[in-house]
Amino acid sequence: MPPALARPAPDIPPLSFPRHLAQASAGRPKGDRTRAQLQIAACAILQGDGPQGLTVASICQEAGVSNGTFYIYFPDRHVLLDSLLADFVTFLQHAMRAADRGTGDAARAATRAYFDMFEQNRGLMRCLILPLDGFPEAQAAFQRLNREWIEIVVTAVERRQRRDETAPAIPRAELLRRAYALGGMVDQYLSNLFFSQDPGLIEISQDREAVLETLSLIWDRGMSR
Repeated sequence: MPPALARPAPDIPPLSFPRHLAQASAGRPKGDRTRAQLQIAACAILQGDGPQGLTVASICQEAGVSNGTFYIYFPDRHVLLDSLLADFVTFLQHAMRAADRGTGDAARAATRAYFDMFEQNRGLMRCLILPLDGFPEAQAAFQRLNREWIEIVVTAVERRQRRDETAPAIPRAELLRRAYALGGMVDQYLSNLFFSQDPGLIEISQDREAVLETLSLIWDRGMSR
């Protein structure tokens, strides 16, 4: 994923999505709290067992409700996952836009937020990034997220190019190709670190700030001339 280059949102949400769901539903009507409770249960299952463990029975057991209660809010597990990922994508976008508030370094701040999102929401990020058999909505959600962020990044670069009249502008198609390629590189790095847990990568990623510097540098240099 590219770093956020848009203006930050007013408030920075907690980077744990289940925590965000719990806080957002607190004080709401019982129906809203129960719906959030089912989503939080799904997050816990995805974090532990992965998507293969996401069944109506397991969700209800984790949430402490009856199977019948589930069907009041969701027709099936696919609809639950679809709504969960859609909400998570919105949450992720909000968090990354808000990340650079007061930092003066939007790219690095957003890269840090994305790194933290990966670490704290591994189950959900795995659903977005890795193809899931039987869950096409997950891939669609990630593709939508990619398209929206890439458009933000490319538009921001184009604005900078218009202000800089000393060098020829990079064509939009080339900027799009670079953004897709760079986003894939960052996602692959973090996937190997948090999902595959590559021992060699873990060994050289102990210094968090150095990793953030590397990932930020990739974006900075890759989108420049």
